[in-house]
Formats: sequence, C-alpha cells, structure tokens
Amino acid sequence: MAVGIQFASSFADRTFQSPLVELLVKNGRNGKNNEKGYYIYEKGNKPKPDPSVLPIIEESRRIAKMMPGGKPISVTDQEIREMVLFPVVNEACRVMDEGVVVHASDLDIASVLGMSFPNYRGGIVFWGDSVGSVYIYSSLKKWSEAYGSFFKPSRFLEERATKGLLLSDPVSTSQASRSRL
Repeated sequence: MAVGIQFASSFADRTFQSPLVELLVKNGRNGKNNEKGYYIYEKGNKPKPDPSVLPIIEESRRIAKMMPGGKPISVTDQEIREMVLFPVVNEACRVMDEGVVVHASDLDIASVLGMSFPNYRGGIVFWGDSVGSVYIYSSLKKWSEAYGSFFKPSRFLEERATKGLLLSDPVSTSQASRSRL
C-alpha cells in the first residue's frame, strides 16, 4: 500500500487510481476480514459474486470517468489481459530507457520472481516481444486517446515499434546517453 501511494504521487500520469477499493471500505466491505466485499462468503462453500456490490462498482465507474459517452465499455477477455499487461510492458520500457537495468532479461527475471509473472511466458519483456511492439504501441496509443495518459506509450516503446526493433534488443550507447540527459 505504501509503495502504491508513493508511486502514485511520484508518477501521477502513469498511475491509475481506482476509487473502488476506497468505496468498498467506506461501505463496510473489507473482504474476507468481515466476510463482505466482492463476494458472499459462506462457511464451507466457495465465495460467490455478491450482486449487492454492483451499485458501488457503478459509483466507482462514475467517479473514475472511465466510461466514454457515459456508458460502460464492452471488452473481451483478451482486451482485459492487454489493458492490464500492456501498461506493465510500457513501464518496463521506461525502466530500460532510463538505464535502470542493463539487460531486458533483468526485468524478465524480476517479473517472474518478484511479480509472479508466469515463468513459462519468459518474463514481461520476453512476453512483450512475443506479442509485438507495434501491436502493444498501437493499442496503448488508441487507449490513451480514449481514456487518458495512463495508457500513453513511452518514448522507448514508440521508438522500438517505429523502427521494428524488439523490446529486448540492446539499448544503443547514443540512446542510453540521450535518456540520461
């Protein structure tokens, strides 16, 4: 929680802050702690979605202003995965552009060991390369125009996409010195 607050204050344009959790807590829905949250908890049974949470979700949508034309968007399971993971790839691109890591594989290892990214996918940058920088860039660009700066593609990602480079290709010396200016 503290890291999230620090990240949000340091990188406001790169952070999406959903009001949903705050609204849930404000409405006494603390999850498993008090057996109220997104789910109905019954002893001995698997939690089931709680339909009484829907008005809180609608309020969160309204506050977040994430509904173009005031209506919820309809997205596929693949689009949900992409809307969650492409910003992570984009942030990895920023880290590489800033010279925080030496090799893209450093981020792959960190994503598998630190974020529990599926190791059979090879890590976040490796996975991003398998999806393609052009596709990731064009999706983020489209979403940033529709939903705001959270989805804005990084300069590094844009450069990789326009030049047809892999995300994991080594950063050139001129590129590394430029990013430190």
